[in-house]
Amino acid sequence: MPGAEIARPPVHRITSVQLALIGSLSLFLLAFDRVFAYSVLSGGLVAIVPQAYFAVLAFRWRGARFARAVAQSSYAGELGKFLLSIAGFALVFAVLRPIDGPAVFVGYLAMLFIQITGSWLLLTRDQRKK
Repeated sequence: MPGAEIARPPVHRITSVQLALIGSLSLFLLAFDRVFAYSVLSGGLVAIVPQAYFAVLAFRWRGARFARAVAQSSYAGELGKFLLSIAGFALVFAVLRPIDGPAVFVGYLAMLFIQITGSWLLLTRDQRKK
């Protein structure tokens, strides 16, 4: 065993599912209310973009040799995720007019729910394989 390779978790799948769902939902909502549709889309993107940034940083390193780099990347990713979320909300509410505030938060919370559920499913699937 010349160095066991730790598999990189497929977190990109969660981001892909989120993008597909928020895009489809927004297109569907467009038939009913344009402002509501782009408000939900913008809220969803405020959740997805920072989470994808975090995932790229957090899962850049693998293995015990890189434990310090893993920890530093995770901290940097979490800080970046927080700052990108703040900037995303600020940008949405400063630039988009008209905007449906509750719809922005509906899109944001829906994508957070998918992120949490997707992460849980990935973890439990990996545990079932062992």
